[in-house]
Amino acid sequence: MLTLRHDRSAEGIVTLRLAQPHRPVVVLDKWLLEQLHLFFDWLGTQPRPTGFVLMSENPRTFVAGADLAEIDALDDASLHAYLTEGAQAFARISRLECPSVACVHRTALGGGLELAMHCDALIAQRAPEGEKPWRVGLPEAGLGLCPGWGGTQMLPARIDPAIAIRATALGTTWSLDEAPAGLFDEILPSGADLHAAAVRSLKANSGAGAPNLPRAIDASNALEIGAALRAVRGTLPATPAVNAVLEAVEIGIAEGWTAAIAAERRLLVGLRHTPQAREKLDAFLKKDGSGKAATPAAGPVGTSRPG
Repeated sequence: MLTLRHDRSAEGIVTLRLAQPHRPVVVLDKWLLEQLHLFFDWLGTQPRPTGFVLMSENPRTFVAGADLAEIDALDDASLHAYLTEGAQAFARISRLECPSVACVHRTALGGGLELAMHCDALIAQRAPEGEKPWRVGLPEAGLGLCPGWGGTQMLPARIDPAIAIRATALGTTWSLDEAPAGLFDEILPSGADLHAAAVRSLKANSGAGAPNLPRAIDASNALEIGAALRAVRGTLPATPAVNAVLEAVEIGIAEGWTAAIAAERRLLVGLRHTPQAREKLDAFLKKDGSGKAATPAAGPVGTSRPG
């Protein structure tokens, strides 16, 4: 049953509001992926929307990332199927025959940022004065992993490609206020109406149609991104995670989106068995004395096991 809240304005703009009542923050897990598919199944029975807004109702995060405990419990075949299911859910945003906007408030890490980047535009909101900076980025390499839902392909197409490749390969994230130019189409002050800004953006781009693929490495930017890849390659450590990110970018340049995200899945499944990743994953998921998994302030891929 579809439980995610959604509505349609008189102008035909459909808004989907992400929430997980059973969790303290929104994370990408099998339940949420199934909810996304149910929503798009429902949307397919409705009149074509004039615009699509993706938001989170959680007061603490947009999407904190993937549920690392759930992922780590899967065998290789199941993890590959899980990543494929996620890619198929995200792709339904790109295939919408209307412009789309992601409203990013607070944390958007890993798969959360990948989900947002499947929208045409990203609008963010600054943290209130005195509050800890909100983090955005693709930190998977910090756990010895790599993105699995197109991050290696989308980030270099939105920001300076050398910055994107380096950050993804090293697992670097940014405070929202310091995010590289191009990641967000607009950053609003704290307290501004994020949804109203999204509606304005959709109306300003009402004639835009879906390209069927998100903004990513393609023929229009392959030469620039290839030059950036060559420039940064020799400056990065030759770790398995770094090598995986560089390989995925290379495949995107040479073969395009479909081959590249298939490579991401293959590489991620293999990386989690490397000694480097196992050490970091085991430490991240290690339980403390309270019987609950320790939760870093900003988990590299997602949240720890909820408890």
